[in-house]
Amino acid sequence: MKDFLAISDYSSEEVQDMLDLAVKLKKQYFKKGNKKIFKGKVLGMIFQKPSLRTRVSFDMAMRHCGGDALYLSPNEIGLGKRESIADVARVLSGYVQILMARTFDHAHVLELAQWAEVPVVNGLSDYNHPCQGMADALTIIEKFGAKSKGLNISYVGDANNVTVSLMHVSALLGWNMTVGSPEGYDMNPKAVEIAENIAKQTGSKLTFVRDVHEAVKGAHVIYTDTWTSMGQEEETAKRELVFPPYQVNAKLISEADDDVIVMHCLPAHRNHELTDDVADGEHSVIFQQAHNRLHAQKAILAQLLGMA
Repeated sequence: MKDFLAISDYSSEEVQDMLDLAVKLKKQYFKKGNKKIFKGKVLGMIFQKPSLRTRVSFDMAMRHCGGDALYLSPNEIGLGKRESIADVARVLSGYVQILMARTFDHAHVLELAQWAEVPVVNGLSDYNHPCQGMADALTIIEKFGAKSKGLNISYVGDANNVTVSLMHVSALLGWNMTVGSPEGYDMNPKAVEIAENIAKQTGSKLTFVRDVHEAVKGAHVIYTDTWTSMGQEEETAKRELVFPPYQVNAKLISEADDDVIVMHCLPAHRNHELTDDVADGEHSVIFQQAHNRLHAQKAILAQLLGMA
C-alpha cells in the first residue's frame, strides 16, 4: 500500500485488516499506551482547509506511537499556486517519511501522490473523505460487532464527499446503503459506479431515494452532514431552503430501527441538519465517531509505513 487516497482502492479484506488493526491499536492505547512504532518518523500535514479533527487526530496519532507531525498551513505552501504540486511533493519527500493533504481539489491529492516518493494520505478532498470513512466503519463495528454484516446504513442530506467514502466502505463490508437526497444534490456518478461494482462482489445493496422517510425505514445507522460544506458558502441561502425536510430529528429516528445510531462527521450546525436533542441523545455516537479518527488513522499510517 503506497498511498491512502480512496477506500475503493482496496479490497474488502484489506479494509477489514486495517479496521482490525485499528481495534487492536485502540485497545493497546487504553491499556498501557501504544508501542513506539513510528519512532523516527515524521508526518508532513498539508492543509488548504481549516480543521479540528483532522489536524489533531493525525498529530496525536503520530505522537502516541512515538513519531512526530509537522503542520504546514495554506500560507506556507500555497499548493499549486506559490509552487507547483510536483515540486512540493519532491521537496517534502526529502524531509518527512509520509504526507497527509487536506485539499479542495481531489486532483491536487492525486498529483501529490504521483510525484511524492513517500506515502500520501488523503485527509479530505472535494471527491471523498476516506479517513472519515474508516473511522465511521470502526464506530459502526464497535456498536454492532459480529452482527454488522447486512446492516442498513442511511445517509440523508447533501450527498457529498463524506457520503462517497461511507458508500464505498459500506459496499466493501457488505452493508446496505440508502442515500436520501434532494434533486440536484445527488451522489457523484463515478463514485456510484465504483460502489455498484463492489456491491456485485459483496452482496451489498445500494438505494437512492428522494423521500427522507423512505430513506430511514429499517435503518441501523442514520448519518447526516452539514447542508453547506466549506467552499460552498455562497450557496448557503439557497441550501437552507432545500434541506430542512432532511433534518435528523426525534421524529425521523423514531421511524428507524429501535437500536439505530446517529452519526455526523462534524462540525455540526445544530438545529439545522440535526437537532440538539438528537446530537446529545441516547442514539448519538458523534463523539465516539470523532475520537475514532485517531485510532483508524493510526492503522492507516501503520500500514503505509510498513509498521503493521
